[in-house]
Amino acid sequence: MRIPVEIEKEILEIIEQKKSDKATVVRNLLEMGIAEWRKQTALEFLREGRVTFAKAAEIAKLSLWEFADLVKQRNVEWVRFTPEEIEKELKEASAAKHK
Repeated sequence: MRIPVEIEKEILEIIEQKKSDKATVVRNLLEMGIAEWRKQTALEFLREGRVTFAKAAEIAKLSLWEFADLVKQRNVEWVRFTPEEIEKELKEASAAKHK
């Protein structure tokens, strides 16, 4: 696999900073990149309504609480109710409470 020159320079810089070998640095960068890709993909799917919150957390390989923190940190809007739907839900909840 060919690595672009710019990325190779970045890797060499990291090797120097970390005082580590190339294989370790590349492996760590790949792990970090994949973890970030999983998070971004999970957030995108959640935002688009393609998956449930629990499924998105699973895709991100995070606990529900960790994923909730990530959603909050990244300001992801995933619950979409119109004002009418919210009003209807509140009325139904209120009616159920008074039964």
